Amino acid sequence: MIILTILLFFVYAFGLGFGITLFTKNSENFLERNLMRIGIGMGVLPILGILLNFFHIPLDWKFFLFASLLGPVIYLIKSKGKLKATGLKLTKSNINIFLVLLLFLFTFFMYGTGAFKYPYLEDDDSWVHAQSVKYISTEKTAFEDENFNILSFIDPYPPGYGIFMAVLHQTSSSVSWALKFFNALIISLGIIFFYFFAKVFTGNKNKALFSAFALAAIPCYLSHFIWAHSLAITLFFPAMYCIEMIKNDKKWIIPSSVVISSILVTQPTQAIKIMILIGIYFFVKSILEKKFRWDVLLSMFTGFLLSYFWWYNKWSSMFGEKIENTLASDKYASLHAIDSQSFLSKIKLAFPNNMGTATRAYNFNDFFMAKSQNMINSPVGVGIFLSILAVISLVYIIFRFKSLLKEKNHWIVIALSWLVFVFLGINSMTFNLPVGLFAFRFWMLLGIPLSLICAEGIWLFKSLAKKYRLLGMAMLSLFIIGIIFTSAYQKYTFNTAVWPPGARWLSYEEIEGYLWVKNNLPADAKVFAFTKDRSGYIIGLDKFMCIWCEDDMAFQKTAINKTAEELRSWLRSKRYEYITIGVKEAVEFGANHTNEKINELTLSGFFQPIHRTEGVVVLKVI
Repeated sequence: MIILTILLFFVYAFGLGFGITLFTKNSENFLERNLMRIGIGMGVLPILGILLNFFHIPLDWKFFLFASLLGPVIYLIKSKGKLKATGLKLTKSNINIFLVLLLFLFTFFMYGTGAFKYPYLEDDDSWVHAQSVKYISTEKTAFEDENFNILSFIDPYPPGYGIFMAVLHQTSSSVSWALKFFNALIISLGIIFFYFFAKVFTGNKNKALFSAFALAAIPCYLSHFIWAHSLAITLFFPAMYCIEMIKNDKKWIIPSSVVISSILVTQPTQAIKIMILIGIYFFVKSILEKKFRWDVLLSMFTGFLLSYFWWYNKWSSMFGEKIENTLASDKYASLHAIDSQSFLSKIKLAFPNNMGTATRAYNFNDFFMAKSQNMINSPVGVGIFLSILAVISLVYIIFRFKSLLKEKNHWIVIALSWLVFVFLGINSMTFNLPVGLFAFRFWMLLGIPLSLICAEGIWLFKSLAKKYRLLGMAMLSLFIIGIIFTSAYQKYTFNTAVWPPGARWLSYEEIEGYLWVKNNLPADAKVFAFTKDRSGYIIGLDKFMCIWCEDDMAFQKTAINKTAEELRSWLRSKRYEYITIGVKEAVEFGANHTNEKINELTLSGFFQPIHRTEGVVVLKVI
């Protein structure tokens, strides 16, 4: 099933991308044309899921397969007897693409190695994502009962990432494998999509190649942490590629709009930042080209309208209630005195500059020194040589600022504008800005404009090599090797290290016991846990407990006080086969009560102990 699911991923992505670009003027390069179809198709799947969900069509993988085959089938019917074999030629463009594919393989190896270095899901977000993915995969809907809303990452949270992973999980038995593998694959494919975007954006395939290398090396650009940001940021590159292609064919507005809409239904705060980046592109382009870029604005507006198939009745519950709950914490006590009547005050209340659990003031070393130990969800740091190269590039650009008005250099102004926005976003607390938007999550965006800008510095060394060959080549080699040892090495070390399973686990022995459940019980075996958060972990361990079933959750609240016979009777009626009980229950219900319950269940004859650690006991329902 693993091989089938991987194959289906590429069928979905390529087929949907092929279909949405069927009537556009595509790149003449075979590799670019087809690799970008994968990226664009990845940007079609989330909004397709939203549309199916809106019309209450089951989110079943077979519907997605059918949709992905439509475009290629239509093309084959229309081209019957006219198809010609296209051979790959060893051109300079293709050599660059092959090098980018090597970068992809390296990053996928790095992320994949790290993701599968340990058998559990890391931290806390990934466990919660597993619950949402299992819900969508099982129930085939992204809507939740309004009276029983317990899943954090769907409804009202935009479910694009959950739908994406759920469709893939439907043909694979392990939700943890699907999340680990495809999250790593999505991020790694982003390097390919970034290269093609950078190529059409800068108009220079070699600058694009170096930028892709820099992005793959920079530590702050996306770890293999499992969350919706991975997909949202990756889709930014196909979206920008489509927008850039509009200049060749206005019909590219359609795929541009679709991919933008998918970003908007994948992750809420990252979508705001990405829309601002696209908005900056629109304004700078309009000013420099001295014409209103209605095509870019239309893409943004249409994408926004499409996203309303999800957001039409979710805005208030997603942003209003959650912001109120967040601001109620002591961290934002200073904001309580602000008059909330004016519009600006409301903005400041909604987006405080210290928003985010990991947001802090940053210093020079946070940027300059890349570390092998980092934040697993949003790493910080650029690295010594990339930082120096960025400064050289900025100085080089400033000295030739007059050339920025030339059409071929407009991209530099856009990249600089992006860099300013992202840098300020990171430093909302450092500079005490009036507003902020999860400053620590801006780090993963920093690598995009920085990698583009650094290409200019490398081009300075390349021009030096024409006049002073030895000096130019020495500088070029020094910086590439330096980037590898002061950025890429730290990124690789950090991303292939063993990450913790999350702060809610109480002991290693408890984790060990639950991992036994993962490795020794059948896939999707029904396992009952006495506490709410352990119920969610059961799902992340590839077993099943219906945490969205009202009866099951209602029974769980009093299950610890049921007799062994009552417990067994209910569990068998719901087809639960196993139960877990241990230190978590001891903390929640008391150690004496928990030990008495374990003894009662063991001696009752209704339950058979099958595994025991200092942290948890696993019993089989007889």
